[in-house]
Amino acid sequence: MNLRLLPLALALAAGGAMTAFAPLGAQAQESAAQSIRGASLEDFFTAAINNSPALDIARERWNVGSARKSQATGQLLPQVNASANLSDNDRTDNIGTQTYRGERYGVSVSQVLFHWQAFQARRQASLIEDQNEAEYYATLAGILTEITDFYLQVLQAEDALRSVTSELDAMNNQLNQVQTLYDLQLAAITDLYETQARRAAIEANKVRLESEVTIARENLRAVSGIEVGALRRLPAAVEVEPMTEELEPWLQRVRDNNQELHAREYALEAADKQVSAMRGSYLPQVSLVYQYQDSNVGFDNQTLSEKVETNYVGVNVQVPLFAGGYNRARVREAFSMRNIAEGELRQTEMDLLQRTRVDYFQVKAGESRIRAAEVLAESTAASFEAMQRGYELGTVTTVDVLNALRDQFASQRDLQQARYDHIRAQLALRRDSGSLNADDIVALSERMNALPQAE
Repeated sequence: MNLRLLPLALALAAGGAMTAFAPLGAQAQESAAQSIRGASLEDFFTAAINNSPALDIARERWNVGSARKSQATGQLLPQVNASANLSDNDRTDNIGTQTYRGERYGVSVSQVLFHWQAFQARRQASLIEDQNEAEYYATLAGILTEITDFYLQVLQAEDALRSVTSELDAMNNQLNQVQTLYDLQLAAITDLYETQARRAAIEANKVRLESEVTIARENLRAVSGIEVGALRRLPAAVEVEPMTEELEPWLQRVRDNNQELHAREYALEAADKQVSAMRGSYLPQVSLVYQYQDSNVGFDNQTLSEKVETNYVGVNVQVPLFAGGYNRARVREAFSMRNIAEGELRQTEMDLLQRTRVDYFQVKAGESRIRAAEVLAESTAASFEAMQRGYELGTVTTVDVLNALRDQFASQRDLQQARYDHIRAQLALRRDSGSLNADDIVALSERMNALPQAE
């Protein structure tokens, strides 16, 4: 099986962080992980690869599949057995009683010549191993997208909190201005109440966002296994490259490369082999047999005057005739399991193709959404400045200024969310199409080269 997914991730797992944790026990690993503080996306996805129980389970299932393949192969190889028997015998007949020690040594060798069920079991085990391998890489791709999503959630929550903090500062300045005008009897009491109410709403929003930042950071810590430090961020100006490919090539990549889909395909092929194996229960089994025996006792442990060596070479043929309907029931069961595997394959393909379509259109829509959000952010900033000037000249009301201030910071947060949602959609598209690899995550980590900002 030629799997091209995530070679760099495996190299990272075998190298950097794994080197730090491999010699340690479970408690020591946890203690060491807690002492590490991640700063970049690469730090967290490397740690997640090493610490993920789901990936460990998938890896062990792959090992189980490999072991079962070796077991099935071993059933088709020569089987060699040795035996030894020592006995003290007392034999009484009309002549008298005879006491003697019996010795019997033997070696037997058998080789399967024809065993249809064993042949199909070997092919089935090979396919199940491939299925487990594909599931391992599908799990690995899922972990990479999951850890990236949690990382982006932290950045988005911190950006939103920073924006609301700035909005609160601006609102405090606005409140001081209104308070001064009110004290000079140049502003109505309603303007002061309106400004105070807006500030209270922003303070409540800030409390909510502080909680979201804490939760987001804890989620990232839990999924990666390391503490969350000051994170690297996207730079203020990010160029969005338009996606020029049509939808169909991405759908074809799903069919060709998606490991989850490949796993279901292998499962269906394995189920076909199981049906064939159960049908083979009606076929004869043929084995080549060689036996060697060295003994001083014969039939019924009767003593022999001297040791006798016996060599036997033969062909054993076993033909099933009647098993009480057992074999027929196993064939029916295998057919049903095969139909289940086919249904799971069809459902998986339908789900993946639909998700890929959604991912594709979200990426396309995200490009337009970011451009529109950038224009809106610039427009609302200019609008707020104009409203401020108009308020000083007495041409607009306090409510107009407060609305402009609210719109300015809301548009900034909308732009931030559009950027993060676009990244998520791109990664989801690559994951579902089977083209996501660690190079993509490393490239995204390198794009996030802005230094952490003070909260």
